[in-house]
Amino acid sequence: MSTDPLSLTLSALAHPARRSMLATLTTGELTVSELAAPFDMTGPAVTKHLKVLERAGLIERLRDAQRRPCRLRAKPLKDVFLLIRPYQKFWDESFDRLEEYLAEQADGSQPTEQNG
Repeated sequence: MSTDPLSLTLSALAHPARRSMLATLTTGELTVSELAAPFDMTGPAVTKHLKVLERAGLIERLRDAQRRPCRLRAKPLKDVFLLIRPYQKFWDESFDRLEEYLAEQADGSQPTEQNG
């Protein structure tokens, strides 16, 4: 398994439960039990997912007396954005071409009115 930061981030993002946990953390710090609530999984499974996110640098697990809140760390997500950003021009141009094609098809399939 690769240990470079970008590979760790992409690997962590590969699982839908981890992506959901990250999305939930955009609202602020949450405890492990709050993060686990929407999922039908065991406590050890949740802990395993959190360890993957922590190892990738996507979350920080804090200690606040009896609470163990988790906090989002977005820097690795910025690195993913910088990786895929150059492809934005490709997608924008592809969607523009698709839009033009669909407009041409719509114009060509419209019945024309005939004056009689």
